[in-house]
Amino acid sequence: MALDSIWPTELRTERLLLRPVTPADADVVRELLTDERVRTYLGGPASPERVAARQAAYPQMPGPWAIVRVVDDRTVGLAGIGADPRREGRAEISYQLLPTAWGCGLGREAVAAIVGWWAAAVPDGGPLVAVTQAANARSRRLLESLGMVLVDELDEHGSRQCVYTPGGGRDDSDLRRLAS
Repeated sequence: MALDSIWPTELRTERLLLRPVTPADADVVRELLTDERVRTYLGGPASPERVAARQAAYPQMPGPWAIVRVVDDRTVGLAGIGADPRREGRAEISYQLLPTAWGCGLGREAVAAIVGWWAAAVPDGGPLVAVTQAANARSRRLLESLGMVLVDELDEHGSRQCVYTPGGGRDDSDLRRLAS
């Protein structure tokens, strides 16, 4: 994927700094991976071994950002972009925020920044998707509020998943081609 050639990178919005994950983010990584509310639609809390593996891996790989509130320099979540394991040549965006950061638009702001950055910085990076459980109404609303369009549904991890991609004025047949 083209990400290797432009990483690390920081993104700034009005209220956020998205910066590469560092070892200092280990506590936030643990909290996100073990919080039952955060993990409701992500397969449940991660095992201690998985947490340790992620804490070690994130700072070493291109793609994961810490989501930091500018006002208080507090890390409130993680977002990432990487190869979609379901389809070669497609990138997937992911995001998770601590419950204390829910409901105030920070997730939307972070995802919008990443979608915009991907389109500008990696114009030949391939289609971009976000996948969320059909039952995760909040995440679906977030994606739809950004103009992302539902292009596919699939069964994965024992649940129905929805695949979204940025709309950008493409017609529906083009969007379905991007998702397949």
